[in-house]
Amino acid sequence: MAIRLTRDTSREPALPGLNGPVRVDRRTKDLTKRLRPGDIAVIDHTDIDRVSGEALVDRRPAAVVNAGRSVSGRYPNVGPQILLDAGIPLIDVDDDTLMDRLKDGARASVDGAVLRLASGETVAGQLWDTAMLAETMDEARASLSQQLEAFAANTMAYINEERDLLFDGVGVPEISTNMLDRHVLIVVRGYHYKEDLAALRHYIREYKPVLIGVDGGADALVEAGHRPDIIVGDMDSVSDSVLTMGAEVVVHAYRDGRAPGVARVEALGGTPVVFPAMGTSEDIAMLLADDKGATLIVAVGTHATLVEFLDKGRAGMSSTFLTRLRVGSKLIDAKGVSRLYRTRISSWSLVGLAIVCLLSLFVALWATPTGQATLQLLGARWDDLWALVEGLLT
Repeated sequence: MAIRLTRDTSREPALPGLNGPVRVDRRTKDLTKRLRPGDIAVIDHTDIDRVSGEALVDRRPAAVVNAGRSVSGRYPNVGPQILLDAGIPLIDVDDDTLMDRLKDGARASVDGAVLRLASGETVAGQLWDTAMLAETMDEARASLSQQLEAFAANTMAYINEERDLLFDGVGVPEISTNMLDRHVLIVVRGYHYKEDLAALRHYIREYKPVLIGVDGGADALVEAGHRPDIIVGDMDSVSDSVLTMGAEVVVHAYRDGRAPGVARVEALGGTPVVFPAMGTSEDIAMLLADDKGATLIVAVGTHATLVEFLDKGRAGMSSTFLTRLRVGSKLIDAKGVSRLYRTRISSWSLVGLAIVCLLSLFVALWATPTGQATLQLLGARWDDLWALVEGLLT
């Protein structure tokens, strides 16, 4: 019988500051899958975007230590502000070797702008505060014009490379799922996707659209109580359990044919469809729905504004801009639909309405001989029930 020995870390001397195990990963979205409340998150993320900021806040780490620049000044990214608003310390550390030196799970603490390791090593950094962040954001807004020029250049490059796909649908693969003359709902794990999916539950029940999950968006559909019909993406953030639920899988490949996601799908027993294209996975999901005859495309959690395109941190986001122009006549963006309308009817108003309806029914019944007879019969039944209750009590 094998005996497993574990170290009792509870007896180790506590370090000053906020204590916890460090969780290390260069990919923030991979780190958040295993991050636990009280952990110290160590990331390498230049320009923390809104989705990453919200994902980190949901996990409630003790602190976030960033080996990259949380705000580079390219554009006003909102991820750091989300962390500060949640009361989570954010420290930038200018050390290229930090990620390699830290061992996942090792005990550490954050004391001000200093990361202290149980080994005795200390790593000093820059602790962000609200005033510093506001000043940096003002400088970043001044740089938006340069980013707009770069965005326009990327847009022209995408047109030159993908004009046949964008305008004529050349290269769109054949799939087995029927979308002809149907609504299609595309879900990306983006801004407010949970709230918007909840607001669309009646629409999904009534219209039964084809449900497409873009990578982690497939998990979002399952979490909301739905089964995806198609999963589109490079398969780096969708779970194994969702991949094996029977949905048709379309793997987003590079233009040269490389498709790292194919091996994972095949290892799980699936037979994926490969879609080589530039741009993002949400783009090819929209192009696929448009090419296969969808009458309406409803997008949840996708990117719609210039800052959101830049927030994604990819030159390929210009493809999303052009794809939206391509399918614009069919596209409905569900972003913020959960905040569009909230009921103003109070509970007391509903109670009052019910009482008025009952009184109206009573008057209508009393106005006819048949109704009077019915009311008398109900009164007799009530007398019998009341007599029975009195008998039991006495």
